[in-house]
Parts: sequence; structure tokens; C-alpha cells
Amino acid sequence: MGILTFLRMIEVDAIGRLGSSKGRLRLEDKMRIRHYAPADRDHVVALWGAVFPDSVGHNEPNASIDRKVAADDGLFFVAVDGDSIIGTVLAGYDGHRGWLYSVAVAPDRRRDGIGSQLIRHAEQALAQRGCPKLNIQVRADNAAVVAFYESLGFQTEERISMGKLIEE
Repeated sequence: MGILTFLRMIEVDAIGRLGSSKGRLRLEDKMRIRHYAPADRDHVVALWGAVFPDSVGHNEPNASIDRKVAADDGLFFVAVDGDSIIGTVLAGYDGHRGWLYSVAVAPDRRRDGIGSQLIRHAEQALAQRGCPKLNIQVRADNAAVVAFYESLGFQTEERISMGKLIEE
């Protein structure tokens, strides 16, 4: 097999996503991370619906997007592959510590490194703002996600997370 034939096979495999992505060469440079744009809303809502199916109330996707856009802090990022939104991360910084929210990767694109790249991108944006520490909340029963964050250097801190809904 010639080199041109081999390269075409790689391109068809990566672009056409033939079969499972596990163990296949992917052209990751086609994926890019950029700021959220209003035209992304429907795609982000659909992604969050697939990744966070039990989000209601204050976590309802459209309401979350509206609040983040109103904050206008430049810390809402999407991972895109062509015209598809394949991941998101919202970051926040209050001058004391940073937080990550709504870290989501399309189920069929997990284990492609997208989540790690989104986290690193948000971490760099926070570091540029002088953020000294980054926090994230994970459901205690979600061992796979805890392991993912541990692989990125996060550590479990002995804290109790408390919350209160503020009525308007």
C-alpha cells in the first residue's frame, strides 16, 4: 500500500467516523475550542439534555445559558468539530477561586481527549485572570467522573457542599 492510499484511509476513518473511535487514529486537530456564540444555543441545550438528563429548575439549560451570557465574563467555551458542538465548559472566577460547571462531552466522543482539552482551556483562561485555585463539584456516586478529574490533578477535599436556592 502506498503512502497516499494510507493517508486517505486515515482521513476517511477520522472524518467519516467509520466504526468505533476506540483504537482508531483521529484527526484531533479538526476539533477546536472557542467561545460560545448565540447560534450554539440549540446544540448546547441538546448536548446538556443528553449528558445531564435530570437537570431541572435552576440547572435548566436555557436558564443556565441566559445567566452565563448575562454575566459576560468570556468563560463559556464550546468544543466544535465541523458544525457539531461536541463539548462544553463554563468557568467562573470571583477573585478568590475558580469553578468549573457544565463540563459535558457528547457521549459518542468520550475518551477522545475532548474533556481534558476543555478543562485545560478553561484552566488557562482562569490562570490569565489570576485565579489561584480551581474547584469543581462532582456527584459522590459518579466514580468514573471522579477518576477523570483525579487524572487531571484534582484532589478530593474533605468539605461539605451546601446550597440554597434564592427566590426571586
